[in-house]
Amino acid sequence: MPRSLDGLVLAPVADQAPGQVGTRTRFAYHERDGVIWADYAGGDVVRGHLVGTREGDRLDFRYVQLKHDGTTSSGHCVSTVVELDDGRVRLDETWEWESQQGNGTSIVEQVTEHDH
Repeated sequence: MPRSLDGLVLAPVADQAPGQVGTRTRFAYHERDGVIWADYAGGDVVRGHLVGTREGDRLDFRYVQLKHDGTTSSGHCVSTVVELDDGRVRLDETWEWESQQGNGTSIVEQVTEHDH
């Protein structure tokens, strides 16, 4: 059984384009019975939410966020859950905006207590 994401906090390992999720953004994940959701904030993001499903090591979710400039945006992401050698979790993500142009890949990794 793959490791649960419930209660984990993850953060991007690199900044994305300006005005988007970055290394100061924190994602608080929850998981129950194949359903995943998370709240996120930090950097240029005031508040964000994602919701979707998990099958094995594959996540499929939609996200929506509000930025400090008052704009909102939304998109779709498919992620692969990877367990790192040190026991932390990494998500390899492929995402695409649905409310605007753009797509890409990103990596988020579990942060430990002292990284919060």
